[in-house]
Amino acid sequence: MSGYLSLSPVSAPSALNLDSRSLAVKAVAVVLGTAVLALASQIEVPMFPVPMTMQTLAVTLIGALYGWRLGALTIIAYLIEGAVGLPVFAGASFGIAKFVGPTGGYLIGFVATAALVGWLAERGWNGKKPVLSFLAQVLGTALCLAIGGAWLATQIGVEKALEYGVTPFLVGSILKSVLGAAAVMAVEGVAKGQPKA
Repeated sequence: MSGYLSLSPVSAPSALNLDSRSLAVKAVAVVLGTAVLALASQIEVPMFPVPMTMQTLAVTLIGALYGWRLGALTIIAYLIEGAVGLPVFAGASFGIAKFVGPTGGYLIGFVATAALVGWLAERGWNGKKPVLSFLAQVLGTALCLAIGGAWLATQIGVEKALEYGVTPFLVGSILKSVLGAAAVMAVEGVAKGQPKA
């Protein structure tokens, strides 16, 4: 049991083992990851000042499946796409203004979220250990809510930031974490069954 919660520095490969792939494969993975995240951003329940979307599920999955380095890089690429004018943010929005508005902290928090979940996945908190995979998803989402809520608090105050920017997302975050852990298990199961290249 002592090794179950291991945070050993010896990394396991990410679920898709992208670290060992060619630069071209990694580039395709980044493009696909940003596309999936852009689509997840459009699955939205309008709320003010922060909409409820499927973004965090996509972000944690990218981290878990890609590993922390490529996962964080994919999220950064997504943020750049939105900053330069591609309609990839929630509600098909875009622009630099999104980074200084109410949702700015959540957008920046996506990078840390993917990196944390990927880092944990590389240390065994992955589909081979469903409970730890779920906890990695929960921790990643909690980090995103903390960063996003802290930024929102600078604009509307701590009490309102908790009321509008954190509390409404707690139940959904748990459900998305369950879905995320199940998806990681499914992908790892498929990947394990693939013949070695």
